[in-house]
Amino acid sequence: MHRVKAKTILSGGRSMNIYRGCLHGCIYCDSRSLCYGFTHDFEDIEVKENAPELLEAALKSKRKRCVIGTGAMSDPYLPIESELQLTRRCLELIDRYAFGAAVLTKSTLVLRDAELLQSIHEKARATLQMTLTTFDEQLCSLVEPGVSLSYERFQALCRFRELGVPTVVWLTPLLPFLNDTEENLLGILSYCAEAGVKGIVTFGFGLTLREGDREYYYAALDRHFPGLKQRYIREYGNAYGLPSPNEARLREIFEEFCGKYGIMHIPEEIFADMEVIPEGHEQLSLFP
Repeated sequence: MHRVKAKTILSGGRSMNIYRGCLHGCIYCDSRSLCYGFTHDFEDIEVKENAPELLEAALKSKRKRCVIGTGAMSDPYLPIESELQLTRRCLELIDRYAFGAAVLTKSTLVLRDAELLQSIHEKARATLQMTLTTFDEQLCSLVEPGVSLSYERFQALCRFRELGVPTVVWLTPLLPFLNDTEENLLGILSYCAEAGVKGIVTFGFGLTLREGDREYYYAALDRHFPGLKQRYIREYGNAYGLPSPNEARLREIFEEFCGKYGIMHIPEEIFADMEVIPEGHEQLSLFP
């Protein structure tokens, strides 16, 4: 871990990454890709220690409330968040100034801030987004070794449902020849149904690999699934998109399920919905 004084905290005016890098160890992580220009080891977490101060200044300068998203590049609930509490301090500011929040994580540490997100939702809008990819916990521990188990994340989704905070599941990626099975998909979808999620995000059923990410992924395959890398190379070469051979059937199951349970599943519609702050929600002064 190393600390920096950042110059800005909001990208595009509404996206926040307090940490840069990750310790979750997910073998498929796109954020490892060279195109993102990391100048330090991915596991050497960059901490934007002045994030709360920067965020408060940004919120004060905004003429109109919006939803602040976090977690797009780095999980806001890395293990060091337990000690540093920078994510919590930023959420407290979002709550104080009556902005909205959309949090994406794989960690049940978010439960620490459940009531805070409930307060944000009551004043503006909050959405908990939780990634779920692998129903088999043994496989989960191999492909996502540093995150909360899938069942634990499911329980977190249920807790937020109880608090009245909408939830969205990111069902991505499905790794060809590993978790791209009907059994795995149906298991994850059963969690979604029981947890009462509002939406499920997918970008096709498969995996994407870029330079940097590909090498890390293939090294992990060699460690845990000997011979599988060669199958990938034969099937996909150096392609960016690696669709599952089962994609058509998985898509059919997925769309039928979402229709049955009334779950949103078109990404653009889900993202647009998360950004809406309903009229009539409490508007506090930006200068309390």
